[in-house]
Amino acid sequence: MAGNCYGTIFKVTTFGESHGDALGGIIDGCPPGIILDFDAIQKEMERRKPGQSAIVTQRKEADEVTFLSGIFEGKTTGTPIGFLIPNTNQKSDDYSHIKNSYRPSHADFVYEKKYGIRDYRGGGRSSARETACRVVAGAIAKQIIPQIKINAFVSAVGEITIDKKYQDLDFSLIESNAVRCPDQPTAEKIENHIKEIKKQGDTVGGVITCVIQNVPIGLGEPVFDKLHAELGKAMLSINAVKGFEFGSGFQGAKMKGSQHNDLYNENGTTKTNLSGGIQGGISNGMNIYFNVAFKPVATLIQKQEVLTNNQEIIEQQGKGRHDPCVVPRAVPIVEAMAALVIADFYLINKIYKQ
Repeated sequence: MAGNCYGTIFKVTTFGESHGDALGGIIDGCPPGIILDFDAIQKEMERRKPGQSAIVTQRKEADEVTFLSGIFEGKTTGTPIGFLIPNTNQKSDDYSHIKNSYRPSHADFVYEKKYGIRDYRGGGRSSARETACRVVAGAIAKQIIPQIKINAFVSAVGEITIDKKYQDLDFSLIESNAVRCPDQPTAEKIENHIKEIKKQGDTVGGVITCVIQNVPIGLGEPVFDKLHAELGKAMLSINAVKGFEFGSGFQGAKMKGSQHNDLYNENGTTKTNLSGGIQGGISNGMNIYFNVAFKPVATLIQKQEVLTNNQEIIEQQGKGRHDPCVVPRAVPIVEAMAALVIADFYLINKIYKQ
């Protein structure tokens, strides 16, 4: 299976399945001499792990990371960093009912048709559990670029949306509630909505907004490797993501150039930031901000029609432990993927300047 690696200089390879013995990864290209904050890495894992609140999957995993190589006396050595995340709470029998059937809008059908075999236990490699590896790598990437601040938060679930601009939000409140929404009234509405959806055995989608601050000018390449193109690729590689927009996004298509142009101040900053901190594929020093749209989880705890491997349509009810809404747990994943992109371009820029 190809496509298990990401990055140019700071490169991450992940392995493992949802219900295998463990997940893990190899990080290559990490600069030597970085003093790692292991507590910070574990904190990021705590933000992503299952079972953290009543509105997420109740699978219980400690998600404790064991580092196998590339670190000596708390510092990176410049050699590949290997790490392992044991799976300790598998319940593979929860998935025996889909051994010979394909869940609608899930990867079951296409995986089996592409590879001729699939691990049906929790989705195997297609499971969002794989993202635990990305969070480890992203937590290390953040420590390469500590001056750059990356904050993601839930800005919408279903029809409920924050009605404030990101500039008016207090990012310190993101972790103050179970849904990771920095606006308390909106957070309460979202949490109640997710609980109601869960009671129905249904699922709901949402939007995560990410803001990257203190980005230096010059990250990104002008043609195929544009900074926003790589951010888009990184976000669209996350399970359940259906859309990505940065800066003015689709609203920009409704505007005139005279409305949309970011006029300059004398110091090179801009009076507005509809460009989203990126112009010509290269960071301009302004805040980078973007939205990531997540679809509802495909597995429902209610009856629906499914296709069997005998080409029959039958009625089947989902079982197991699933998120009614993925966006609260996806916040650290979005941050991690953003950190991988920014750290990679940061290291590429350092080579150019040598």
